[in-house]
Amino acid sequence: MVMDLASFGAPVLLFSGGEPLLRQDLFEVAKTATSNGIRAVLSTNGTLITPEIAGQLKDAGFSYVGVSIDGTEQTNDRFRGSPGAFKKAIQGIRNCKAAGVKPGLRFTVTKYNYPDLLGVFDVIEKEQIPRVCFYHLAYAGRGSSISNDDLTHSQTREFMDTILQKAEELQQKNIDTEILTVDNHADAVYLYLKLKQKNPQQAQSALALLRQNGGNSSGAGIGCIDAQGNVHIDQFWRHYTLGNILERKFSDIWTDNQEPMLQALRNRKPHLQGRCASCRFLDLCNGNLRVRAEAIYGDIWAPDPACYLTDKEITQAGI
Repeated sequence: MVMDLASFGAPVLLFSGGEPLLRQDLFEVAKTATSNGIRAVLSTNGTLITPEIAGQLKDAGFSYVGVSIDGTEQTNDRFRGSPGAFKKAIQGIRNCKAAGVKPGLRFTVTKYNYPDLLGVFDVIEKEQIPRVCFYHLAYAGRGSSISNDDLTHSQTREFMDTILQKAEELQQKNIDTEILTVDNHADAVYLYLKLKQKNPQQAQSALALLRQNGGNSSGAGIGCIDAQGNVHIDQFWRHYTLGNILERKFSDIWTDNQEPMLQALRNRKPHLQGRCASCRFLDLCNGNLRVRAEAIYGDIWAPDPACYLTDKEITQAGI
């Protein structure tokens, strides 16, 4: 599988889970990937990263380890159902830094841990964590009922305002932390509109970069292979299988021109409906997460219900 991915030109292989550190062959697979030109990164709860494991991550060639937390200590441990999980995760980050492996935080925001946001930034500053990814909620796994755990649109805007403010404060303190927001491509538009108010010239530079990124790439630039070898459009589309690498090479599955879902997602703009279809920033978000639309409306081409941009923002003439 790894050699096929290498010859296919896959740039990055993200090991996720579940908990990938429970796999006995993790380091062997990762080393095969890195020795064949694929960047290996890890998503983990961090609690198993002892100094020895951190050294193995370094030896296997992992360039980045993202450690998931669900808030500050009390919130995280309650959510995980494991007292001490937060301290173990933070120690795992420290062990990675000591071993020379770049670590980061992964934080998925919900209505339950939203109040912990400032506390998470305190952890980032205290521990000098070089990277943090703030994830919006994707309505997958448990179906549409999970949307009840999400922020409201107004809370999402407050969430984004706080992140932008704290990013500026960290920069002023010369703390070099990369800050990313993930799984809601409306963030690209929101960032651009905020920059336009403060620094129009910088906003135009950002706009060019955001257009180059192109928004959501599920089914094109992102794919998922689960533990059974099933290939999915991305990590949230476990309910739709494109094939299995035990039966066909990934490269053959991913380039199958007869697969209707892949072809539609790779040319999705004509299929989008409602406010997504008429949005003037469609080239920045590419329709956002289709799996959220499916979860709420039963239609992958309906508008993404987590888009928090106003109708005026997405239709007002001129950029």
